[in-house]
Order: sequence, then structure tokens, then C-alpha cells
Amino acid sequence: MHDLATEFETERDRLTAVAYRMLGSWTEAEDVVQETWLRYAAALSDPRARAEVRDLRAWLTTTAARLCLDVLRSARVRREAYPGSWLPEPIVNQAAPAAADGDPAERAVRTEQVGIALLTILEQLSPEQRVAFVLHDVFAVPFPEVAAVLGTSPAAARQLASRARRAISDETARQPADPAEHRRLLAAFLAAAESGDLDRLLAVLAPDVVLVSDSGGLAPANRRPIIGALKIARFALGVLRRASWEVQNLRVQPVLVNDLPGLQVEGERLGQPLRGVIWCTTSGGRIARLYYQTNPEKLTRVPRLAP
Repeated sequence: MHDLATEFETERDRLTAVAYRMLGSWTEAEDVVQETWLRYAAALSDPRARAEVRDLRAWLTTTAARLCLDVLRSARVRREAYPGSWLPEPIVNQAAPAAADGDPAERAVRTEQVGIALLTILEQLSPEQRVAFVLHDVFAVPFPEVAAVLGTSPAAARQLASRARRAISDETARQPADPAEHRRLLAAFLAAAESGDLDRLLAVLAPDVVLVSDSGGLAPANRRPIIGALKIARFALGVLRRASWEVQNLRVQPVLVNDLPGLQVEGERLGQPLRGVIWCTTSGGRIARLYYQTNPEKLTRVPRLAP
């Protein structure tokens, strides 16, 4: 059993990265990896099933991907009734990346760069398109193996991945982002908002910028996206004005969100904890999309800010 566990552990980080990128949920990704382990152990105890495990990485990836596909199909139904917008579960690191090498979540993110913006865009795809795209385009799984996961032909799997690529229209989410630009724009956005300077806020926001918030109905947040620089700037200034008398011990700290600069928000509002994580995409030297995750169920892995 020791050798069995050792073999599996060599693939754990990669499997978690595959599952997290498919599902956008660290909790669900861990559940998938655990179920994959149980199926692996069961397969090796059955001589006939053991014969199928000729390529360990391929077998584990296929098994995990099939489990992810089942989760995605059931999640699609659940999310139709989700209150407001649905955003992925962020992986937040408050230190430099090298300092987090012992954190399995951070290791999994860096196994294959898991852009939080791309995770958001992948929500627009069908479960089959998402699985095909992630397996082939991100993890270089050959189409015959992708087809085996989806229960279709290699040609059909190729077509699903192609459709997924076309559906992903925001090129900045698929290209390596510039961390320095993210850091500069978020710092400028925060400084302008805190100073109440509308003109400076407008200078860092693209004209058609969109703000998307996810509270899951469990925290204060807009259920509908806000579109347009002026609307978002006024909204941000209004929120901070209210926070000046409603929120105690408000702290906003730069952090890394899936290895890109973001912001973590903490405080107490009306005696209740207030927590959130902000990230963005950029275009043309301005913020193109702002995302605000406040759903407490998706922030359980986010460490608290130091007092």
C-alpha cells in the first residue's frame, strides 16, 4: 500500500490542477482527487482492472476527468438557480510565490498556470467543451484520450475543443498576463477610490469595464454585473463612503490571486465579518474586468489578514 500511495502522490498536484481548472472550485477538486485515489486503490486490488492501468498518468487523468464531467453536468443545473453571478473559488497567497511552496493549493496552481480570469470565462462553456479544452489545450492530453473521457470520437472531441477556443473571446485571459500592470492598475484604482477622486478612477477603467460580484446570496453584493466606467466609479466611491461609518477595522491588502496581483478585503460590518477577494483583467493599460468574490463558502481557504 505504501508503494501504491507513493505512486499516487507523485501525480496528486497535477490531478488537482486538472480538476481545479475544470471545476473552478478547490473544494470540489479535492473531492475528485480523493475519489480518484479510491478508484485507483480499488482497481489495483482487482487483477482484471489492474491490467487496464498500463499508463498511470493517463489512467488517473482519465478517471479524474470523468468525475469532473459528472460534477460539471450536475453543477450546471445547480447554477441555473444560483443567486446572482457565479465566480470561481480563488487561491490567495499573501506572501511571495516562493514562500508558498509547501501549500498544495499554490503548488497545484503553478503546475499549470491557472488564470482566474480564464476560469471565469470557462463557465460559459458546456461541460463537454470545458473538459475537451482543459485536457487538450491546457494539459496536452491527446484527442483519443479526451474522446474516451467524453464517450465520443476523437474527431468530435477535436470539434468540442475548437468550439471552446472560439467561445473564449477575451484574449488577455488566455495570454500570460503582466503582473506589474495588474499591480499598478489595482494600486491606482484603490488609491483613487480611497481619495474619492472620480477623475483618477475613470483614468484606470476601460470605458466598457464590467464589475461582476459573487456572494452566493450569503453576503452583501450586486447580483447583476455593473457595466461602464462611470457607473462602476460612482459605485466604488459610494461603497467606500458607506464603509466609512458602517465598517469597522476595514483593511485592503495586495495579495496574489492565482499567482496574479489582486486585493483582499476584511473588516466587520454591523457586527458580522466582511471578507472579499478582488481580481481583474486588463486591456490597453486599463482595467477591463473587475471581479469581487464575497461568498464565504468560497473563501474558506483564504487566510485571514494579519491584524
